[in-house]
Amino acid sequence: MEFNIRPLVLPDDYEGIAAVWNEELAEPTTAESLEEADSKLYEHGHLYVNEDGLLEGYDRFRRAAVDEDGRIVGYLWTWRAPWTEAGGLYHTLVVSKAFRGRGVGQALLAEAAAWASSIGAGQIYTEVWDDDLRSLRFAEQSGFGIERRSWQSVLELKQAEEAAFHADLSVIERLESEGIRFVSLAAMPEEEREQLLYELESPTFKDIPGFLGTPPGFGDWQKWYLRGDGYAPERVLLALDGDRYVGACSLRYFEETRGMYHEYTCVHRDYRGRGIALALKLLSIRLAQRTGALYLRTDNDSLNEPMLAVNRKLGYRSLRGKYRIKGDVGGIAAANGKLDSADRDAEISKL
Repeated sequence: MEFNIRPLVLPDDYEGIAAVWNEELAEPTTAESLEEADSKLYEHGHLYVNEDGLLEGYDRFRRAAVDEDGRIVGYLWTWRAPWTEAGGLYHTLVVSKAFRGRGVGQALLAEAAAWASSIGAGQIYTEVWDDDLRSLRFAEQSGFGIERRSWQSVLELKQAEEAAFHADLSVIERLESEGIRFVSLAAMPEEEREQLLYELESPTFKDIPGFLGTPPGFGDWQKWYLRGDGYAPERVLLALDGDRYVGACSLRYFEETRGMYHEYTCVHRDYRGRGIALALKLLSIRLAQRTGALYLRTDNDSLNEPMLAVNRKLGYRSLRGKYRIKGDVGGIAAANGKLDSADRDAEISKL
């Protein structure tokens, strides 16, 4: 198969990118969602090397692989955000299933490695499904190594009543008797609610096993954590002690699949060990049922045993997981040049 690697042509390419990416995503995206996400990004990148000789700042590099008819068959997005760990880049590379094993992924990866080398990056991070052995083999032969694992879990809501029965529903009443209130973000004064939520959430990011970099600033957090697909303030549940935000969980609803994604749960350090996370999870099940969702889905790091234990108690069942993999830029470039045609299985995807 003949193919070409070229820069993106936007907005025309959004449909083709979404079609390729949806072969790998757990929840589908759309051309409109991709265009909206682009609108949040800085127009021009700003990269620099810090006093330790490590890359910092932000920028992105994107390429499309197209066949003879101009159809997109592969997509590359390599980037760093202002809060990415020094020296690192993140990476999305996906090839349409019908075109894998033909060198498309290898060509895209070579482009990514060349750009990363030109800007002085040290490492590239990405993710691959743990049951996609072909992609994992390609990644390892391309210079990536497994760093850690996360699990995807789902709660079928038709089974949620039985699951919630086995969980300790009295925890909500107990906490309320202790002065903890549970409300949605929509019920709070609009002028300060997002700032207060940020002040609760951002310090807890560093408690997440495997978290890299630094928490984003307030403006970036608003754009990327509160303005994405399926977000609504009614779907952010809060635990309050007086007027103090002490716990939160965020949910997103996807109408196309009638699925709800449990994005993040956090509890202030001073209030941990009292069952607040469990109470928020129980309330999220009730909210999902009222919304008409068919399931709740979430992801957890394999080392986040406390949250995994809560999910098991609620009846979540494990699905496929993802490996976070990392490669040194120089090693990726060297390994990529040695791959022969039998190894060109490029389906690495940051999902």
